[in-house]
Amino acid sequence: MKISSKHKSTVIILMLVLSVLLIASALFFSREESRTYSFEVGKPWLHPRVEADFQFDIELDEATRKHITDSVEQNFAKIYTLDRKKAEQQIALLTRALAGRPGSQALIHAVAQLYNDGIVDNEAANDIRAGKQLRFMVGNNELQVVDTHSMRTVRQAYEWLTDSLAANSTLQEALRAVSISNYLVPNMELDEEENEKWLGEDLHNATRSPGTVQAGEAIITRGEIVTPKKAAAIETYQNEILERNKKRNVDQTLNLLGQVLIVATLMLAFYFFMKLLRRQVFSSMRRMMFLITFITVFVIVVFLCVRFKYNMLYVIPFGLVPIIVSSFFDDHTSFFVHIVTVLICSLIATTHQAEFIIMQFLAGIIAIVSVKELTKRTQLVQCAAAIFLVYCITHVAMTLISDGDFDKIDKYYFVFFLINCVILSFAFLIIPIVEKIFGFTSSMTLMELADINSPLLRQLSTSCPGTFQHSLQVANLAGEAALRIGANLQLVRAGALYHDIGKTKNPAFFTENQIGENPHDHLVRPEDSAKIVIDHVANGLKLAEDADLPKVIKDLIAQHHGKGITRYFYYKAREARPDQEVDKAPFSYPGPNPQTKEAAILMMADACEAATKSLKDHSEESIAAMVNKIIDGQVADGLLREAPISFRDVETVKQLFVERLRTAYHMRVSYPGDVAAAATEGEPEPINETI
Repeated sequence: MKISSKHKSTVIILMLVLSVLLIASALFFSREESRTYSFEVGKPWLHPRVEADFQFDIELDEATRKHITDSVEQNFAKIYTLDRKKAEQQIALLTRALAGRPGSQALIHAVAQLYNDGIVDNEAANDIRAGKQLRFMVGNNELQVVDTHSMRTVRQAYEWLTDSLAANSTLQEALRAVSISNYLVPNMELDEEENEKWLGEDLHNATRSPGTVQAGEAIITRGEIVTPKKAAAIETYQNEILERNKKRNVDQTLNLLGQVLIVATLMLAFYFFMKLLRRQVFSSMRRMMFLITFITVFVIVVFLCVRFKYNMLYVIPFGLVPIIVSSFFDDHTSFFVHIVTVLICSLIATTHQAEFIIMQFLAGIIAIVSVKELTKRTQLVQCAAAIFLVYCITHVAMTLISDGDFDKIDKYYFVFFLINCVILSFAFLIIPIVEKIFGFTSSMTLMELADINSPLLRQLSTSCPGTFQHSLQVANLAGEAALRIGANLQLVRAGALYHDIGKTKNPAFFTENQIGENPHDHLVRPEDSAKIVIDHVANGLKLAEDADLPKVIKDLIAQHHGKGITRYFYYKAREARPDQEVDKAPFSYPGPNPQTKEAAILMMADACEAATKSLKDHSEESIAAMVNKIIDGQVADGLLREAPISFRDVETVKQLFVERLRTAYHMRVSYPGDVAAAATEGEPEPINETI
């Protein structure tokens, strides 16, 4: 069902609205993770340089804080006090118990020595066995590490006494007189208050902010080893951004709204550009659907890639946009689509946005110039190399502008640029996919079709040699005209080679293939001859369908005669029946009339090349008269009315045809009789030149 122009514009607007909504969704889902980085402590930083947008104090994350806290608590040297009063009390009790007994003084002296060395409880004993230090509070709030080698538990003190005094019978008697263990108690006591105070201070010092990052300061650069402090700074920066976003929900919503408005404005500009300046493309729903879909899908893919890894922004080959679009559309459309795509994608280039836009702008220009007529795969390699060079120069230049220091150049970017251009050089793999999905035909495909070794053209050259030579000459003539008036050169050349393939069904019925007898002389009615000639269009379309030729080639086959008539047989019918009105329908081609510049050029070139062969006088005046008569007749019959070709283009084509046909049928200077004879006999003739 054919869609009216009004409805077509409505459908296109709806597609653009859907495109904006999809891109807005991608923007929404990509913004929260735009500054979230993955990294490992002790490994190089693989992301671009990170600069702080605001000042903040570095905070330790929970895991690091817990690790530090556990470490401080585990290694904390506990603070003890020596309780001298307790030692004095126990010695006084022991003295009274041993009053008047032999060896009492020696035993009391030994116990006093134990208390001086220090008797500790089991907890302190465990710390000593673990190699931990014990500290005393001395002087003006100062701590001093004490020697723990001579400290003993109650049990160890008792064993030391019994072992040391075992050889002295008098002391043994004193020991038996009292239960000495009752007088041995720990006199090294843990100072709870001081321990809590000093442990808290140690924890505070260990877990306090490692430093402050100033606004604009580089937090970390690519290739730098991620230290614990750097990791803490990165985590703090990311958390601070998230907190600020939560506190500014309204601001974030407005930020997203602003981005959506930018996207909508750019897509609206694209709509008016296509409607006002590219009407032929705009009138095709298939083409507009491809362009809108291509922009939308490419932008969403970019957003998704950047959401998971920011580096992907410089790996994604934006040069694909102009290369693919240029393969099916004109350069102006390609450039505008590229600019719209780059500007939309720049919304997520959170760092170096100006560099990104300049870089991709230049890449687009190079891509369009390099693949203006994409006919060889080596063109893509050359294009990729040129884009890589421009990327590198732009990155160096923008770094010098912003930092003024060669050392600030991020060398990892060059690796990303290289990957980008390697992917770009394989763009020819994507072009056939687009051709199959949307039914387009690229210049590379047209070049392959123009290979005279293709099956159809080999068949044409074998069964219809005259038609084949005619097709070659029409291809050259039409190709020159297309180049002169800005039409598709590859399309018109390929179409010219295939436009008469239908003649292979009845080759002898066409003048250029006849040798001697003309089969039309045996037909009774001119209508029968006209039908055979006209049928070469339908036969050509069937052959093209069987060979799966692109639609654009089949259109040229169908339109190269338009709705014109076979004048020769029509006039013969009128001569045979002068008293009757001859119906033109049996003598008319089915059409349609040329719908494109390329079809119009092919129609003019086909008729002019064939007619010029029938001329006996190939002077410039005679050729010019013939070309003007044929093309003016086509214009008068309205055959070119539906093609987007101007009168100026028609005049340009006529002048070109006269020039080329005059050159093809140029006259030679006649040889004098003796010179001709000498030449016939093979003798050299130095005095004549061909003109």
